[in-house]
Amino acid sequence: MADRKTFLLRVDAALLDALQRWANDDLRSANAQIDHLLREALKRAGRLPTKLPGSE
Repeated sequence: MADRKTFLLRVDAALLDALQRWANDDLRSANAQIDHLLREALKRAGRLPTKLPGSE
């Protein structure tokens, strides 16, 4: 399993609520949803490292 780092993220409560609803709709945790969104954004920007676990 890949090493994972923990970090604190401060977000507006309304933003977090919207993210949680979206995650629930996609059957993901809020953490998994953030990970998914970051990977997709990095992929679209051409910045996703090729050796990143889970990067299809």
